[in-house]
Amino acid sequence: MKGLQDIQQVFALPQIARWLAIATVSGVLCGTASAVLLASLDWATDWREAHRWIIALLPLGGLLSGLIYHYVGRSVEAGNNLLLEEIHNPRQIIPLRMAPLVLLGTVITHFFGGSAGREGTALQMGASLADQLTKLLQLKGSDRRILLMTGISGGFASVFGTPIAGAVFGLEVLTIGKLRYDGLFPCMVAAIVGDYVTLKWGLHHTDYRLANIPLLSLEDFSSGSAALLSAVFAGTVFGLVARLFAEATHKMGQIFKAKIAYPPLRPFIGGAMVAIAVWAVGTTKYIGLGIPTIVDAFQMLLPPWDFVAKLAFTALTLGAGFKGGEVTPLFFIGATSGNALSLFLPLPTPLLAGMGFVAVFGAAANTPLASTIMAMELFGLPAGAFAGIACVVSYLVSGHAGIYRAQRIGLSKYPKVLVEKGASVQPIAPDKAQNQTPDS
Repeated sequence: MKGLQDIQQVFALPQIARWLAIATVSGVLCGTASAVLLASLDWATDWREAHRWIIALLPLGGLLSGLIYHYVGRSVEAGNNLLLEEIHNPRQIIPLRMAPLVLLGTVITHFFGGSAGREGTALQMGASLADQLTKLLQLKGSDRRILLMTGISGGFASVFGTPIAGAVFGLEVLTIGKLRYDGLFPCMVAAIVGDYVTLKWGLHHTDYRLANIPLLSLEDFSSGSAALLSAVFAGTVFGLVARLFAEATHKMGQIFKAKIAYPPLRPFIGGAMVAIAVWAVGTTKYIGLGIPTIVDAFQMLLPPWDFVAKLAFTALTLGAGFKGGEVTPLFFIGATSGNALSLFLPLPTPLLAGMGFVAVFGAAANTPLASTIMAMELFGLPAGAFAGIACVVSYLVSGHAGIYRAQRIGLSKYPKVLVEKGASVQPIAPDKAQNQTPDS
């Protein structure tokens, strides 16, 4: 028996060396793509804020984006859901055109004033570029699945500057309740290399590190219990907000598809609605990435309705068919909702903003582990206990709905409890769990 184990360990060494090389190349591709994306979005945001009249042309920007995808990008229009589907059921190499198309579409969204993020773009660019290695290296089956996972991990890590969270995200986002450990080493390598390469290109990430975070200690029963209950209550609110975002975005998309038959007209009309809304509210804080407001959420009290406004702007933008991600808007929504909760919860405003920042994202993406690790990478280790509680509670409260429709249910969040599926309610049998797809 010992001899067999020794042989297995020796066999693992060339596999480690092989995946070290492949994942490193994937990480370089992801990091370089994210650097181009971040630089492009910085330019688009700065130009838009210096020339705000461009927001009036958002309908034309939407029409342009819609026409490009309708006539050139139909095969990659599914975006992140296409990546997840290819990992679950590999069929064909993701077309290389996904990378430039989603980059162009996302820059258009931000340049003209839509409300969207950047993680979706980074994931699609990273995974589509990495997948081009499939034919070169003749990868098949599980090897190709792992390659795509490295693209997701490398893209996420490099665009947010969170390598460990990025690696776990690539494993966790595929299936609710289950992790694929066969991709752990490659995803870790791709995430670390991707983050390193982005920084080497001269791009930097926003610093959110928190100071003076209280310890979650139960030695003083009164204060410890109040802090623990506050974290649970906040997590509950964050979970409900995440579910509202996911359902509102999906519903908005369904409405546009049902009412407007010609796809390029959807972002045209949606862009007009967003532009009018920006004029009506008299501020641009709810469009683009919204990073200045996210930073403010850690430093001062903000209007308690900020998270609702950002949710509405983002659901309208993405539902109409504009390109971009959901995660940075979720950071905005989470940080500002946490900021609002600080009006009556006995926890510091910066801490609640940080908890919301990761918990709303973690619940909407169904990735509580990645979001908890992200909190420790962004805010420091002391934030881990509070953020972990908020992330897990919000994950449970949000149900099986999420921002990624192709995400599958590997293990129900509620053992022996019925799982919602559309208007009906069906139990998840253990032998069928792998094949369940949530209808969000």
